[in-house]
Amino acid sequence: PSSPPPEDAAERLGLRGPAAFRERAAMGRDYYAILGVPRGASADDLRKAYRKAALKWHPDKNQDRKEEAESKFKDIAEAYDVLSDPEKRQIYDQFGEEGLKGGGPGAEGAGPGMGGGARGPGGFSYQFSGDPNDMFARFFKDSFQRSESFGESPFGGFGGLFGGFANAAGGGMPGGFGGEGRVRPAVFELHCSLEELYSGATRKMKVTRSSVTLKRSPETVLEINIKPGWKAGTKVTFPGEGDEIGSTGAAQDVIFVIREKRHPLYTREGSNLLHHRKVPLVDALCGFKFDLDHLESGLTLRIAVTDIVTPTYTKVIRGKGMPSSKDPSSRGDLVVTFDIVYPQAVSPEAKEQLKGILPRY
Repeated sequence: PSSPPPEDAAERLGLRGPAAFRERAAMGRDYYAILGVPRGASADDLRKAYRKAALKWHPDKNQDRKEEAESKFKDIAEAYDVLSDPEKRQIYDQFGEEGLKGGGPGAEGAGPGMGGGARGPGGFSYQFSGDPNDMFARFFKDSFQRSESFGESPFGGFGGLFGGFANAAGGGMPGGFGGEGRVRPAVFELHCSLEELYSGATRKMKVTRSSVTLKRSPETVLEINIKPGWKAGTKVTFPGEGDEIGSTGAAQDVIFVIREKRHPLYTREGSNLLHHRKVPLVDALCGFKFDLDHLESGLTLRIAVTDIVTPTYTKVIRGKGMPSSKDPSSRGDLVVTFDIVYPQAVSPEAKEQLKGILPRY
């Protein structure tokens, strides 16, 4: 259900007037500043900001100042937990952190079951009790699952011409006149592997086009220089290389839209690479190493995991993500998430041994 508008929430929580709004909103930490977003940030803006900030301050990436990183990592998780929830965000916007947590002006006495803590306006009380590592792992696991949709075409009727040859059947490329006499371009998808988008590549596309008054070859080869770091949705335009429209002397532009092929090892989230791995319980408890073929030709990463792997554990390898198209020397990170595979059966003797070895806390 959608959140009520601010004036309804103010009335519901027994607080009215802009002066009271400013007093409460100014109290406590600024969650927007922690994530680096404006107060009007959309849900998508918040997701992007959380991803960037959490990766920047993940303890794995800040071994030289781990205590500071762990504190900031938790603050980032709390800020996202509040701002990504419409009701919490609305109350925070009106009453600030202290009002949200029941400690600001207008807080009521503690009620039953509150353990002596104060309640906020209208009896609302919030404490961040989540695990920032759990939030981080769930965020990137969700991203991994969403990325399984790679390769779907937003251009339904324009797909299916690749493999090196574009042929206009039955009178030429799709297109014609758009609104106000404009010539619609011919739009096609160019499916690229993550390796091509990582290192860059050159693709040559043979295009067949029709002409009535234009004096030109019925075929041409268009060369596309794929730059390292290009993302899905990047467009490459070749002006006037499509079919002539009627006998006007005007020809369509040809536009190729970059799409990412599904990869067996990685999915992509912005400039970061995601890898999901299953590990047996014994390795999760005792530590392990594994080799991972990277997108960079000839590079294999040897990744050591010495921590106990829980369902919320993540491993971040700094600088092993995708390059930036604006600065190829700048790279994102590789984020590895795990699923633990439990044994199907354990013998009675092994169970007794495990009881003597494993702690019960």
